[in-house]
Amino acid sequence: MMWIYGPENWFPWMLIFPFIFLICLAVLLVWMIRGGGPMCGGHPMHPKEDSARDILDRRYARGEITPEEYQRMKKDIQA
Repeated sequence: MMWIYGPENWFPWMLIFPFIFLICLAVLLVWMIRGGGPMCGGHPMHPKEDSARDILDRRYARGEITPEEYQRMKKDIQA
């Protein structure tokens, strides 16, 4: 069979592509093992800090503060 461009034109790529594939596969496996990021159920690298309003809402929901205290503190936060 006669090669149109000759085997020497595509032969180096035939060796390089498997290595690129293996490197990508290794990176993917390490990424999945280390948590996979927030899109895959892992933990984000920089967790979001709770705002003062979030903390206040949670304290009110748990019953740690009264409705009056909640309203007063909410006004203080907004001011």
